[in-house]
Amino acid sequence: MKKSTFAILVTFLAAVAGALAAMLVYIRRREAELDEYEQLLFSDDFSREEEENATDAAQAADDLED
Repeated sequence: MKKSTFAILVTFLAAVAGALAAMLVYIRRREAELDEYEQLLFSDDFSREEEENATDAAQAADDLED
């Protein structure tokens, strides 16, 4: 095998390994973002805050009517 062919092969394999590593890092970060979003979306604290805000808004509307 010629040295130039071997160098091209090694360069290609390094590029493939780099692409796979970048894809793995991207997928892990994206998964963490989606987990965080899911936690925010389905957390009990978030639901309670919505209920409190709705109650506060209703009380403010009642106060304005009086």
